[in-house]
Amino acid sequence: MLWIIPLLVVLAACGSGGSGGSGGSGGNSGGPASTGSPSSGESGGGDSAAAPGEEASGKPSVAFVYIGTPGDGGWTYEHDQGRKYMEEVHGIKATVVENVPESADAERIIEELAQNHDIVITTSFGYMDQTLSVAQRYPDVVFLHCGGYKTADNMTNYFGKNYEASYLTGIAAGKMTKSNIIGYVGAFPIPEVIYNINAFKLGIESVNPDAVVHVVWSNTWYDPTVERQAAISLLDLGADVLLAYQDSPATIQAAAERGALAGGNDSDMTRFAPEAYLTNPTWNWGPYYAQAVQEVMDGTWTNEPVSGSMGDGMVGLAPLGPSIPDDVKELVESAKEQILNGAFDVFKGPLVDQEGTLRVEEGRVLTLEEILEMNWFLKGIEGKIPQ
Repeated sequence: MLWIIPLLVVLAACGSGGSGGSGGSGGNSGGPASTGSPSSGESGGGDSAAAPGEEASGKPSVAFVYIGTPGDGGWTYEHDQGRKYMEEVHGIKATVVENVPESADAERIIEELAQNHDIVITTSFGYMDQTLSVAQRYPDVVFLHCGGYKTADNMTNYFGKNYEASYLTGIAAGKMTKSNIIGYVGAFPIPEVIYNINAFKLGIESVNPDAVVHVVWSNTWYDPTVERQAAISLLDLGADVLLAYQDSPATIQAAAERGALAGGNDSDMTRFAPEAYLTNPTWNWGPYYAQAVQEVMDGTWTNEPVSGSMGDGMVGLAPLGPSIPDDVKELVESAKEQILNGAFDVFKGPLVDQEGTLRVEEGRVLTLEEILEMNWFLKGIEGKIPQ
């Protein structure tokens, strides 16, 4: 049973240009924070007290902080699936707080949870500084932060190489476009989104060097109305394949109405428009959550940052849609095998940016640190990165 904590301040959960709200795409540009009184409910809110029985069982009490709700069908949904997996593995009932804004209010909520929990998991990039601040005041609590880059003795960060799956999605998009105009609804202009757009373009280029990617920014993580409008603007340009980095299926649904193909982000979104579905990167957080909790129980946990991949299963690729022909599926599968066996690196030079500047020399592979700091677009991408 989960317990709901009343949030005293009702704020719109939004990813601003500053905090971004991802580190994994997880943001919500619209929903209010939870305000209900204490009650039980599946993925309801959280409680500042440990779940009943955890202390008596000797198992750690665990709390999750979500940017949205599992009903988004994307980012938060997948974290919630990961929570359920961890609970099943360890027999633990976690505390959950939903719709927490990436603001000062997040720090208050994280601190309340830290007072009565052994492990606090904050699942969006925009919680990084707040998590660090609380971690420094609660040295006996373990903090896991998704998508950031700051650590403390009792705080780590975790994320995965979703750009590997973005590259594979690009192969499918490059083969399926007829207009050679492909659209991308970008969330926020942060490195995570930028390097995924670039990986998508590289996948397209590997099979269709004539295709151009047009980028429109929504500055949202979850706002179906805004995201739909952005998708329509790309369809009006002549795009017949779209990809989106937000949590909603709005882009896929808009594409379906125009007879175009599209993919979303974070989760398999086939169900929202099966015939229009392309594919997209997915997440599988459960094994990491279960492992981290086990390490805390064993006394072996460290603050070493975790970067998962397709190889270890943290990152996946949703099944290609039913309208994608077998020869395209075979191309994608072949490239996937190369990634899995370590025979292929997505960001291997030569790589040239929009201005024609050589960014990566021939044969050189970008380091993970360089990828995570990427702030430039490849040649063949139309659209600017706001400064």
